[in-house]
Amino acid sequence: MAEENTAAEAAKKQLAAEREASEKSRAEFAERMKGKPTPTQEENDLAVLGAPVFEKEEDGSGPDPNMTPRSSEARPGGTYQTRQTTARPAAPTPPRRET
Repeated sequence: MAEENTAAEAAKKQLAAEREASEKSRAEFAERMKGKPTPTQEENDLAVLGAPVFEKEEDGSGPDPNMTPRSSEARPGGTYQTRQTTARPAAPTPPRRET
C-alpha cells in the first residue's frame, strides 16, 4: 500500500512538473509571436504586381538577438581569410594507340 502511495505521489509530481514546463513553453511561444508577419500581405501583393519593395515595414520584433555587432561588420578592405594552396600540375595523358 505504501508503494502505491509513493508511486502516485511521484506521478503527481511529474505531472505537475510537465504542466509547468508546458505552460512556460506556451508563454515563451506567445511572447515570440508578438508583432506581425514579415513580409506583410501588402508587400507580397505589391511584389506580385511587379513593384519592388525595398523598405520593409517594421514587424515589431526589434533587433535580431543572434546578430552580434562583430558578425555584422565587414573586415577592412572587404577581404576574408582563405587557405593558401597551390594546385598540382595535371598528370600527362598517355599517347593514344592507333589500331
